[in-house]
Amino acid sequence: MKKRVIAISLAVVVLVLAAGAGGLYAYDSSRSNVIAQGITAGGVDVGGLSAARARDVLRRSLGPKLDSSVVLLSHDRRWTLSPASIDARLGIDRMVREALAQSRQGNFLGRAVRDLRGEKVNVSVPLRIAHSREKLYGFIAGVAKQIDKPAVDATVEPSGLALNWTPSHDGVAVQRRFLAARILRMLRDPSARHVALIPTRVVHPHLNTARLAYKYQTFITIDRAHFKLRLWKNLRLARTYTIAVGRQGLETPAGQYEINDRQVNPSWHVPNSSWAGALAGRVIPPGPDDPIKARWLGFYNGAGIHGTDELSSLGTAASHGCIRMSIPDVLQLYPLVPLHTPIYVG
Repeated sequence: MKKRVIAISLAVVVLVLAAGAGGLYAYDSSRSNVIAQGITAGGVDVGGLSAARARDVLRRSLGPKLDSSVVLLSHDRRWTLSPASIDARLGIDRMVREALAQSRQGNFLGRAVRDLRGEKVNVSVPLRIAHSREKLYGFIAGVAKQIDKPAVDATVEPSGLALNWTPSHDGVAVQRRFLAARILRMLRDPSARHVALIPTRVVHPHLNTARLAYKYQTFITIDRAHFKLRLWKNLRLARTYTIAVGRQGLETPAGQYEINDRQVNPSWHVPNSSWAGALAGRVIPPGPDDPIKARWLGFYNGAGIHGTDELSSLGTAASHGCIRMSIPDVLQLYPLVPLHTPIYVG
């Protein structure tokens, strides 16, 4: 008998709890479209309002605040962006959805008890702005077109007389994504000062002046008209030598090449040319019969720089295409000119 009384009592308790839970569930369901107390949207208190009422309140409270234009500055220039130009408008539906989502956090029992006790959620939904991304970035592109400057690579332009080079210059580019975020941030904060600097970044050249000097640590220019060989180190003139160049009909070939052969006390590989006569095709070893003295710096199709003991030929067009130097000069030059050094014959 006692067990039966206990069972009946438990059943009654369960029924009461179920009825209470059912009531709380029904109460919570009836408030599925009501924003919880304590929630603000864009700084406006929307707690306790239905979704429709909250939309109306937000529209009336925030609508006038979206009329302020944004002023963008860069040095002595300025641009003005009106909200209408990018179709900016209040994201009221999104703010209300976010407020309702915050209101529905947790389970129905917790929500029902919270509402019945008048407890607050204390959540701030930020002001949301809808806009045309295409128009916003179109405006930014127009600003960037007036500000952006490409970086300029350092360049070298050799001539017979000089090694001309131009220094590199950094460029500048508008940071478009940062600028878009800055504009939208100002539009979302009606109380903020709607003036901002345009964010930019420095654009570095691929080849700056220091790298150009490193790339051309050594450079040779040949001035055939004035019979001068100039040695350049790190783009600066280091040495000037008097030379002989190819005679008429056997001119030293003009153009830009590189040193592709280095030899100490080289043999003379006589070209198969008519001017060589009986020596054509022969190899003359180092010695009195070898006109290529002391050192050899070859650069193109048998043409090269070498020493000579015919000092009277220096300062004239006398060779068969090579560049002649005095023996002391070529001995000084040789260790200063590594393989693959560029050489310009002008």
